[in-house]
Amino acid sequence: MLYELLYPLRDHFGPLNIFRYISVRAAGAAVTALLVSFVFGPMIINRLKHMALHQVVREGTPDSHAGKGTTPTMGGLIILVATLLPTLLWMRLNNKYVWIALLVTLWMGGIGFLDDYLKLKQKREGKKNTGLVERYKLAGQVTIGLLLGVYLWQFPLNTLPGASTTLPFYKYLLIVPSFGLLYVAFVTFVMTGTSNAVNLTDGLDGLATGLMAIAMATLAIFAYVMGRYDTSQALLVFYLRGAGELTIFCSAVFGACVGFLWYNSYPALVFMGDTGSLALGGALSAVAILLKSEFLVLIIGGVFVAETVSVILQRGVFKWRKRRYGEEYARAHRVFKLAPVHHHFEKSGWPETQVVVRFWILGILCAFLALSTLKLR
Repeated sequence: MLYELLYPLRDHFGPLNIFRYISVRAAGAAVTALLVSFVFGPMIINRLKHMALHQVVREGTPDSHAGKGTTPTMGGLIILVATLLPTLLWMRLNNKYVWIALLVTLWMGGIGFLDDYLKLKQKREGKKNTGLVERYKLAGQVTIGLLLGVYLWQFPLNTLPGASTTLPFYKYLLIVPSFGLLYVAFVTFVMTGTSNAVNLTDGLDGLATGLMAIAMATLAIFAYVMGRYDTSQALLVFYLRGAGELTIFCSAVFGACVGFLWYNSYPALVFMGDTGSLALGGALSAVAILLKSEFLVLIIGGVFVAETVSVILQRGVFKWRKRRYGEEYARAHRVFKLAPVHHHFEKSGWPETQVVVRFWILGILCAFLALSTLKLR
């Protein structure tokens, strides 16, 4: 918005020329998101407390989490507000990349909001806290994945084939499925898998928030590189005209996560709930898909992948051992003391804050590894 309002006036006031630079607007978006979090955060938290929208503690979590049932949830609303407003303020309003990323984020956030609301409603009524029926929740995630996949397939955003992707560590390698619907299914899988992975990771104060800040800062760099002809040619990556504006969106999400971390760090004043975790997962997957870097998410989000694999492995091995040796044996010989894996380390004696900071360090390591792919080709 500021670009459309101020940049045309550059001939009358030279300093307004800075609005042409994505780097300046990205920095502005990050700072604005941080300030929006500080302004609207206390209002939203107080409102959630007034409405008694308290955390529904997941079954099977460590005993140390029992007191968290009195902490407000649905704090993901802070992240959504702190992402939406700065992005609209600093982006070029005619950029399809950013509009698609915003739409996916809001859609996923809406699914999470409905899930959180139903859980809290059921809690008040004394019912089991199941939230949104799992198949309906999955249907919502699959729907936006299908819509995005079909749109990119039929209406490419640049000169590259819409139904295509790339691989890390390879220069100018474009994978184009022979059957377009395979790409649609692939996009849908990435979308649902990533959003659920972030949701599973959101189990400790500040864990998912910090990891998402690291991941989105990393993707901001990739968006900037791919959106500039000179840097993309120098680093041997495909040039995606217009994709540079995604740097604005990524920076806004980064600033929103850092701002939310002010309230979500241990001991948390508010939890993001599914409202925030699904929205952030949607943002992460949408940017990766738009940058044709879906496989890169496996590196950037390495901790999210590990959390998801731990749950799949725990459930799969338990079911197999239960069928083969009986339930008692299966319960006594679990792969992890508790899944997702961050709870395993809690059960092993690590304090919650230690688990969070060490997982952040692993997230930074994954970010450096992802950035190394820009040179190791």
